[in-house]
Amino acid sequence: MKKSFISAILILAVCLSPSFAQKKPGLISRYFNILLNDTASISKPRFLIYPTVAYSPETNWELGLSSLYVYYAKQDTTNRLSEINGFTFLTLENQYGIWFDHNLFSDKSKWVFPGRFRFQSFPVLYHGIGPDSPSEYTALVETNQLQIKERVLRQILPNFYAGLELDFQRLSSVRFRPANTTIDELPAGSNGSANLALGWGFMYDTRHNVLNVREGIFSELALLRYDKIWGSDFSFTTIISDNRFYKSINERNVLATQLFGQFNTGNVPFNQLALLGGESINRGYYLGRYRDKNQLAAQVEYRMLPFSFAKRWGAAVFASSGTVFNNFNNLSLQKFVFSGGGGVRFLIFPKKDIFTRFDVALTKEGPGFYFFIGEAF
Repeated sequence: MKKSFISAILILAVCLSPSFAQKKPGLISRYFNILLNDTASISKPRFLIYPTVAYSPETNWELGLSSLYVYYAKQDTTNRLSEINGFTFLTLENQYGIWFDHNLFSDKSKWVFPGRFRFQSFPVLYHGIGPDSPSEYTALVETNQLQIKERVLRQILPNFYAGLELDFQRLSSVRFRPANTTIDELPAGSNGSANLALGWGFMYDTRHNVLNVREGIFSELALLRYDKIWGSDFSFTTIISDNRFYKSINERNVLATQLFGQFNTGNVPFNQLALLGGESINRGYYLGRYRDKNQLAAQVEYRMLPFSFAKRWGAAVFASSGTVFNNFNNLSLQKFVFSGGGGVRFLIFPKKDIFTRFDVALTKEGPGFYFFIGEAF
């Protein structure tokens, strides 16, 4: 159920080894030499592509290709750093997917375009709904998933943005496969659904480098309405509040905190309930391990980027807590779950201050492993 990405770490180890440096440089070695030495001007765009290998019980072995493109608008380093992430994968169980996430800033940061595109034919582990759902999943849900989420935000005050949001999510070819026994009642959306949301977004953002924030504040409020009037299969409203605070302790170390909430009203399909877990907040729990109409979660992370005795190596320690609930009358401190852990960092783009991270998160149900470019939040 947990994934461990290993090939990028092996590639990194090979590239840093003395024997690699002594060999006559070929195409691959020249690529990684340019990459690791970061010889380009700080204002120039950078592109990184690398293979990944992963394993999980529901997918068997997975082969993937990840990419990252970062740039400054008009190559002006006073602008905020824009980034585009890509990931494609194929498993031995004939599952596949393609992801593209982006956060783009225009010149002088007058406009910002956050968004994502994700399509995958991939199993979902369904544990049920609510904070008391069992630790063992009750069904393996085979499905095709598509999400297109785009925001167009305009700066109307210094660091404050407002604009429109669109979110389209489709779940098709759905098949619930019970783990041990039959499921008494299937959740809303178990036959699949397609839902379109229109809404407003508000954002306050003082970050300069969204992949590694040294100092700043990020606060976002989104109000989304999914409605049958414009073709959705379900009618419901979602409010998302995401608040992050970053404080530089010194030139290397950063204290980062996050408070996140998602609140739904109406008839919500199971795939669009508030999902706890994943690679960002509440690391260590499978995304959707807990799900319900509402979620509250918080985390804190201390980053050493880099160590005082190393130019490119660093580390981080983190802890988080969260819960899901169907209404505020049932919100209970006793239902919060906890996770924590740490990880190593490698400065992949020194001039742009971008690190890769390999995190190990511990929960009461076991560990989770994560390898990504950029910090978790």
